Amino acid sequence: VQLQASGGGWVQAGRSLRLSCRASGYGLIVNNMGWYRRAPGKQRELVATIWRGGRIDYADSLKERFTISEDFAENMVYLQMNRMRPEDTAIYYCSGNCYTPSGGSLDYDGEGTLVTVSS
Repeated sequence: VQLQASGGGWVQAGRSLRLSCRASGYGLIVNNMGWYRRAPGKQRELVATIWRGGRIDYADSLKERFTISEDFAENMVYLQMNRMRPEDTAIYYCSGNCYTPSGGSLDYDGEGTLVTVSS
C-alpha cells in the first residue's frame, strides 16, 4: 500500500489550502485515513482522521479551521485548511489503516508534503 500526498506549498496567513492523499494497492480496502503533521522542532501531532462509516476525529485546536473529507470509493482523503496561521507550518503526512485479506488491518504512512504559512 502506498499513500501519496499532494497540495502542499506556500500560503499567506489567513488564506486556505487543500491537501489530497491517494492510497493505492492491490485489493485495497480502507478502514480510515487521516493526517498528522510535524512542525519544526516539535513532535508529531494528529490533525484529523476519518473512518469508513463517517466518524471523524480532530485535534481540538484545529477543528474550527480544518475539515477532513473522504472519497473512499477512490481511496482518497482531503484536508481543507482555512484561516491558516504561521504556526500551521509543518510537514503534513497522510496516514491510513487498511484491511488485510486475513481479516486484520495494518497502518501505513505516506511521505509528507510541506506546508509553509507566511505572516
